[in-house]
Amino acid sequence: MGSLQETWVYLSASPLFHLTMTLVAFQIANWVFEKAGRNPLLNPVLGAVLLLVALLVVTDTDYGTYFEGAQFVHFLLGPATVALAVPLYRQWTHVRRSALAITVSLLCGSLTAILTAIAVAWLLGGSAQVLASVAPKSVTAPVAMAIAEELGGVPSLTAVLVIVTGIFGAMFGPAVLSLIGVTDLRARGLAIGTASHGIGTARALQENETAGAFSGLAMGLNALATALLLPILWGVLAKYLTF
Repeated sequence: MGSLQETWVYLSASPLFHLTMTLVAFQIANWVFEKAGRNPLLNPVLGAVLLLVALLVVTDTDYGTYFEGAQFVHFLLGPATVALAVPLYRQWTHVRRSALAITVSLLCGSLTAILTAIAVAWLLGGSAQVLASVAPKSVTAPVAMAIAEELGGVPSLTAVLVIVTGIFGAMFGPAVLSLIGVTDLRARGLAIGTASHGIGTARALQENETAGAFSGLAMGLNALATALLLPILWGVLAKYLTF
């Protein structure tokens, strides 16, 4: 028993241990997802998060210690995001032909995501800080956190909301789009990418490469649109809303 405890102490002190646990947790969650016929309710990102949270709680490991290993996965988010340009390049002819529709859809989607988030939080009695934290929830995490901090929000709260939004969009987005009759793969991709950023884009890529390409495009452009539009909207709304 003492040897087992010593082994655990040794492993838990190594950054590679938490990196390995992250990869194992995702593989387990993805295995369950595939075995269940890709049931959207068993989203592998959500499953991996739940497994890792349980592990950290049971072992009484603080997040800082865990992130020493997980930062290697975090680093790969950049190259993974850049890699989304590959399916986009393959679909460039469709993108060029749909430039006007993409622009209009993206602006409408970005504004809707911002205004509905602020409206719900405001109606529930949220403070200005909470509203600033929730407003960029549909943007990829690094951009959303920077925007929230600039507006006076709490970046850590924004990060949580971004992840929840992405998981929720990946779980229910395709089903909702099918329910309302949206069958065009380009439209489905744009909607998912605008509403649920990277996690939703991963789900769109599982559905179809065209949907994934347009989702990746929407994710990037929505980050830009939100960074430009939200500060302007925030200044206007601050004059009329009582926080």
